[in-house]
Amino acid sequence: MQDLSDFLSPIDLLEINEDIGFNDGQLGKNVLLYERDIPDLTQVDIVIVGINETRGAGVYSSKSHAANKIRKQLYQLHYWHSSIVIADIGNIKAGSELKDSYAALKTVLVELIRIGKTVVIIGGSHDVTLAQYYAYKELNQIVEASCIDSLIDLRGDSVIKNENFLLEMLTSEPNMVRHYNHIGFQSYFVHPRLLETMDKLRFDCYRLGIVKEDIEEMEPVIRNTNLLSFDITAIKNADAPSHNQSPNGFSGEEACVLSQYAGYSRNLNTFGIYGYFSDQDKNNLTAKQISQMIWYFIDGKSKGKQEPTLQETSAFNEFHTFFSETDTLFLQSKRSNRWWMQLPDKKFIACSHKDYIMASKNEMPERWLRALERNV
Repeated sequence: MQDLSDFLSPIDLLEINEDIGFNDGQLGKNVLLYERDIPDLTQVDIVIVGINETRGAGVYSSKSHAANKIRKQLYQLHYWHSSIVIADIGNIKAGSELKDSYAALKTVLVELIRIGKTVVIIGGSHDVTLAQYYAYKELNQIVEASCIDSLIDLRGDSVIKNENFLLEMLTSEPNMVRHYNHIGFQSYFVHPRLLETMDKLRFDCYRLGIVKEDIEEMEPVIRNTNLLSFDITAIKNADAPSHNQSPNGFSGEEACVLSQYAGYSRNLNTFGIYGYFSDQDKNNLTAKQISQMIWYFIDGKSKGKQEPTLQETSAFNEFHTFFSETDTLFLQSKRSNRWWMQLPDKKFIACSHKDYIMASKNEMPERWLRALERNV
């Protein structure tokens, strides 16, 4: 593995715990930390990396401590998941230009993805999602990408990277995005024609109200995802007061549920939580919110580890269905009750119990139809 120390700054424990220290039950005592040397990552399941790059949002202060503010709250939480080994390899060194910071994070992610690690990225503005994407592009990996955000950052008329980064991610050539999901957009912030365009591209966009009505339907969406990006402006201001985007949005609990779903996924390599500006945070509530989201991501990872692979056929219930002149197979895990359905090319994708119920009534599940349209 390439030496990553050229791109990373070690963790300053004095800034995180103010010399108070952590007890044996807390995460801060159980995470492998980059203090002097990058820890051995061989047995590590989750790698945390911080980035304080905000120039893409038009914020040019070099004094951001967002990543360490999150760490301070995270490492006070208790370590319930001994089966999950966690390492924290510090913060990406800021480049002289925005593109240099992107390049540094991309390089680190490429190496971590290459050795099969799941990476949680904390700090930075939402445009840092581009660096996530660049890592897959460097590896020539086609991905399914999902963003959780109140806005859809496709403003072609804006010069602020944070407002238009999806243009490059979804339209640049060669393009590595097989499919894109947008979760939690708020309709009054989005031009109707933009949604029409997304639909023509066969991308799936889920309005906030629809998600809140039945959040469990997002679990298969996230389970199919490789790259997940969460802008904390998707959370209502009362639960994430470091932003002034909207009084409406996901509750803190719902954000934790979505993060837990991300942990469940065996497909997911990178999970970025962006948009935290610590100087605007009231009583560190947003930092606490993000830290609890990460705790639930770890919880999901622990549970997902116990899920059998699809090749272990005895661990699944099989249901053959026939709808719209189509014969297909649904699988239900005996351990977690999660569902998969088979497409005409014999590949399985994550689905929900609702999809099976529709198919058993001779109705074509929309998830199946959308997947089929994308494969044509």
